[in-house]
Amino acid sequence: MIPTLAWTPDGVRFIDQTKLPLEESYVLATTYEDVAHVIVTMVVRGAPAIGVSAAYGVALGALRTKAATAREFAPEFETICTRLAGTRPTAVNLFWAIDRMKHRFASLLADDASIAMVQEKFLAEAHRMYEEDITACKTMGAFGGALLPSEGGVLTHCNAGALATCGYGTALGVIRSAVEQGKKIRVFADETRPFLQGARLTAWELMEDGIDTTVICDNMAASLMRAGRIQAVVVGADRIAANGDFANKIGTYNVAILAKEHGIPFYVAAPWSTIDMATPNGDAIPIEERNPIEVTHHGGKQLTPHGVGICNPAFDVTPARYVTAIITERGVLQAPFAESLKKMESSVQTA
Repeated sequence: MIPTLAWTPDGVRFIDQTKLPLEESYVLATTYEDVAHVIVTMVVRGAPAIGVSAAYGVALGALRTKAATAREFAPEFETICTRLAGTRPTAVNLFWAIDRMKHRFASLLADDASIAMVQEKFLAEAHRMYEEDITACKTMGAFGGALLPSEGGVLTHCNAGALATCGYGTALGVIRSAVEQGKKIRVFADETRPFLQGARLTAWELMEDGIDTTVICDNMAASLMRAGRIQAVVVGADRIAANGDFANKIGTYNVAILAKEHGIPFYVAAPWSTIDMATPNGDAIPIEERNPIEVTHHGGKQLTPHGVGICNPAFDVTPARYVTAIITERGVLQAPFAESLKKMESSVQTA
């Protein structure tokens, strides 16, 4: 399994995704500020991985504190949560993970537990999220793998694989599962400008698994669809609204429109922690605007004229009407998504 992140006695060890695929190196985060930095700089990325990383960041904050009790730690805890919550605004898993840590802390604070108890409970909760993520990815992979054709081309956009999670992946987990089921799948990976997550990361991890993979430029998808070389599309998500609209890496909306035009099923794979029932629709999803240098430069070389205007939204929102199905670890959801998501939410709450 690709070691996206791992807990060590010294801190959290992250594979540096900014260096892949040419260099496999690691970054050690020993404080919550270090964790915030690796999230902002995209050393670690992908909504599920960001969420678990934040949980470990909170745990590190508790391990490094000089407070003696939960009550003494409370102001520092709020500072830690605020700092981590400010790293990436679009991925709802980040806030879901922090809220879980806040819920855990509330009971500890009520008892004014010792800081040793806080540290123990925080680390256990982060470990639990890590294991839950891997289990969820494998479960949704099995659900989604059954939906893919027995053979043919599958297009994916960005990287929703092991590198975006704690292991196995969401969209790539679906592909992995289909291959494990014996299906003859050929993957077409959009390069995903401007950060090239598809060209650098998706291609790297699928090749590590020996899965047939071809990288294409983002503007080639329509041509391949028209030629009959793509039979399905599967992508991940950073936030899914209550009506089924969802945010994913910029360019996903384009792919969804193309798939609809060519009669190709378009699947979204994401853990339940990516569902945000408090967000009514895609218009309410905050979209992160990233540094213009990601567009103007590549490999340290400037590609654009000095002074030209740059627009660099990291995500776009795809309306639910373009989605064939949403694949989660709790099952496959069909349209109308406002109804199926609400029904699933109710079943989760009563389980």
